[in-house]
Amino acid sequence: MKKTLSVSGMTCHKCEAHVKMALEDVENVEAVEVDLKGGKAVVSMKEEVSDSTLKSAVEEFGYQVTEIN
Repeated sequence: MKKTLSVSGMTCHKCEAHVKMALEDVENVEAVEVDLKGGKAVVSMKEEVSDSTLKSAVEEFGYQVTEIN
């Protein structure tokens, strides 16, 4: 099961790493792929993780989640 997050505020590879780390720390997240240029993060999960949980994890680092699909 996967979800794609649109993330704004990422400007460099360090930002990309912060978003990846934040999402990887969420329980039941197996893998994360972050696309800096596209402003997207694709999250692979073992079990369903709520949108609000994923959004909070990213926003704690100062980035904004504008959409989750």
